[in-house]
Amino acid sequence: QVQLVESGGGLVQPGGSLRLSCAASGSFFSMYAMGWYRQAPGKQRELVAFIARGGSTNYADSVKGRFTISRDNARNTVALQMNSLKPEDTSVYYCNAGGITGFWGQGTQVTVSS
Repeated sequence: QVQLVESGGGLVQPGGSLRLSCAASGSFFSMYAMGWYRQAPGKQRELVAFIARGGSTNYADSVKGRFTISRDNARNTVALQMNSLKPEDTSVYYCNAGGITGFWGQGTQVTVSS
């Protein structure tokens, strides 16, 4: 069992930056692939960034070059650094462990607006 708690969301102007963090409790964090998903009102939840157990990463085309996912297995945390934010990045962001059928955090709101 893994419990995930996100933090770091908020309101930011276009072009700004935010850093989301996800703290995991429970056993075997290092054994899980981790991901950040987002879901905007009326839209399906989508994968934003993924980091495998070994550290390899993958990103949605819409965020490549702007977002960076990282993990710290010693501290049981995963982070998402978001730069050059756009209004279309506005969404609720969710931390995930173990894929779609795995574990989810409660979500944190990111709003990009002037």
